[in-house]
Amino acid sequence: MTNEDGFAVADKYAEMDKIENFLVPKNPKNVTFWYQKILKLAIFMIMKRTFNNQLLAWKKNPNRKPLIIKGVRQVGKTYILNEFGKNYFPAFHYFNFEKEERLAKIFEYDLDPMRILNEFSLRSGRAIDIQNDLVVFDEIQACPRALTSLKYFNEDMPQLSLCSAGSLLGIHLGESSYPVGKVDMLTMHPLSFEEFLLALGDERYLQILQQIKNDLWEPQKDKSQLRIPESAHEYLWNQLKIYLVVGGLPEVVKTYVEKKGDLYFSLKESRRIQEQLIIAYYADMAKHAGKVNAMHINRVWNAIPEQLALSQDGSAQKFKFKGVIPGKAGFNRLAHAIDWLEAAGLIIKIPITKSGNLPFSAYTKENTFKLLCFDVGILGALSGLSFDVILDYDYGSYKGYFAENYVAQEFLCSGIKLFSWVEGTAEVEFLIQAAGKVIPVEVKSGWITKAKSLYSFKEKYHPPYQIIFSAKGLHIDTRGHNYLLPLYLAGFHNTI
Repeated sequence: MTNEDGFAVADKYAEMDKIENFLVPKNPKNVTFWYQKILKLAIFMIMKRTFNNQLLAWKKNPNRKPLIIKGVRQVGKTYILNEFGKNYFPAFHYFNFEKEERLAKIFEYDLDPMRILNEFSLRSGRAIDIQNDLVVFDEIQACPRALTSLKYFNEDMPQLSLCSAGSLLGIHLGESSYPVGKVDMLTMHPLSFEEFLLALGDERYLQILQQIKNDLWEPQKDKSQLRIPESAHEYLWNQLKIYLVVGGLPEVVKTYVEKKGDLYFSLKESRRIQEQLIIAYYADMAKHAGKVNAMHINRVWNAIPEQLALSQDGSAQKFKFKGVIPGKAGFNRLAHAIDWLEAAGLIIKIPITKSGNLPFSAYTKENTFKLLCFDVGILGALSGLSFDVILDYDYGSYKGYFAENYVAQEFLCSGIKLFSWVEGTAEVEFLIQAAGKVIPVEVKSGWITKAKSLYSFKEKYHPPYQIIFSAKGLHIDTRGHNYLLPLYLAGFHNTI
């Protein structure tokens, strides 16, 4: 299929998007250039399957407000906003407050939206159409008054499509006049396992997963007969182990996809990128928290994989404060560092409830929670666990934490708020709500699915069903209301 200029349309990507066409010369002279361009588009398409739908919904909302996108550094905020502007607006205008510090001066005089846009137009040499164009304020945390100005853009110029993003917005929101009630907010997470498969082009296996998803959702379907072909299960299980190494940060995924012809080299390069990102995260701590605070924050972050390694049963335990920072013990002494990491998006904090009744928050304590890493690939790099050990799936009870961390990520991508349950000696990894009901979720990294604690929860609270994720294939026990799901189906849990 060609257009009038003699370009071939990449139907595969056009079909995925159904809106835009990506044009490629029929006989490109620079194959590497066009391969890189297609790959970048592919990664963008992957992110669009979830996050970009939310951006489009925001664009179409007649009552939209200026949008703030939160997310950890290198999660893909800048790239997706630029592609969003290029593909869905006649023109877009991008301003980075961290890269161009002088932009902050524009906000010093006053916060009048029209004056601010006029100055931006003069600086960029391009007129801004407030009815049709997109304006992007990137790294907005570097200019607190720009963050405050969003209130006035909402009140005085609601017709303007204005998006802002920042890597450490959670840290800085409290340091400026935050426009409460005057903005819309979205949080961007690392790519899910489903999106990772999309990056690999594994459409056939995605179709299998989609069919299982539909069958699980169909109320008249005899779920006891649902099965995943053994060859598909083996393939998806192997890809999941690779995902546990690579994780979901777009730059790391892109590196792996580019070089996946050589598995060892691709994973080695992926780990190298992860280690560079960890150094950048440490630099953020030093820059934004001060030298002493940064040391404390760094110790708490590194304590997560250290504490995970101490457990004997492969299940994440309550975070222990003693010994994390010499001379400081107890929650109150570490609360600031933990809050900083959570606000920066570098950790997943899961409250522990002592009851299976709703609301969960009524049975939690401020100082009782689990801490996991925001990305399972970064967890591996922080742990210093070599990728070949992860692929061999031979790292003792520690692989239980990887499985639990992975499932937590998949749940968060679906917008599910997580709690863990502990009563006496019984504990279940996650409790979630579905249709107003409490659903317990057990995570097993291996092939043994016996779950004594899950049985205790079932006997006491009588949930409509319970979920066990493991390395085994799909099996639905309709009599016992047990959903035994392979770990790679964690992203499809909310369809049951």
